[in-house]
Amino acid sequence: MDEIIEQLDTTTIVSLGAVVVILTTSYLLSHALLSPNTPSRLRILFIWHFFDFLIHSIFEGSFLYNCFFASAPFDPAVNHPALVTNFLGQPDRVFGSRYADNWASGLWMVYAKADKRWAEADLTVISLELLTVLGAGPLALYICYAIYKKDAMSAFWMVVLATGELYGGFMTFCPEWLTGNQNLDASNFMFKWVYLVFFNMLWVFLPLYAMYHAYVDMRNAFLVRHGVVSASLKASEGAKRK
Repeated sequence: MDEIIEQLDTTTIVSLGAVVVILTTSYLLSHALLSPNTPSRLRILFIWHFFDFLIHSIFEGSFLYNCFFASAPFDPAVNHPALVTNFLGQPDRVFGSRYADNWASGLWMVYAKADKRWAEADLTVISLELLTVLGAGPLALYICYAIYKKDAMSAFWMVVLATGELYGGFMTFCPEWLTGNQNLDASNFMFKWVYLVFFNMLWVFLPLYAMYHAYVDMRNAFLVRHGVVSASLKASEGAKRK
């Protein structure tokens, strides 16, 4: 318990509080837009996808902003040579939240205590986040709209998004697993179980749940189509016999 309290500075509390606010907003919006008889699984998926949209747009969008617009001259006495990546064609500068002074930089520097890559402009992370912020975020919002409109195609788009989320999570952490987790710090409860495990496993279990829902939905649709086709063929054969 003491090690948890040690990590709860103002920035951490505000950041975690912001996540709770986003989740609460998603929950309240589901009750405002969806009818009372909406199946619980669809309500959960609406809440998840709107939460997903806000996290990608606000939090991860701010990470990209800092990577593209916050920088400092490379100082060999302070900066590791590996930070020189020629990002944006500027080999003499380093980029990322470490060099920013805004509300988001503090948030990402807290998370960077558990995963150092988020303090800098890591090229793999930036590449994945560009797809996440510009693609996955808007798609998650569209899925919410599709659920609200009772669009049968929402199941298909859930599979598309969930596949991307799972792939993105794998590509985020696989380089670390292959190199001995050099950038990860799991030395205490907050870093390991809250930042690295809990917040990242949300984007494993909820996409899997969305895929399961979509599988059941599409399977039922195929069964109905199969029944209609079979009935049509039987009717056609019966007509020919007459």
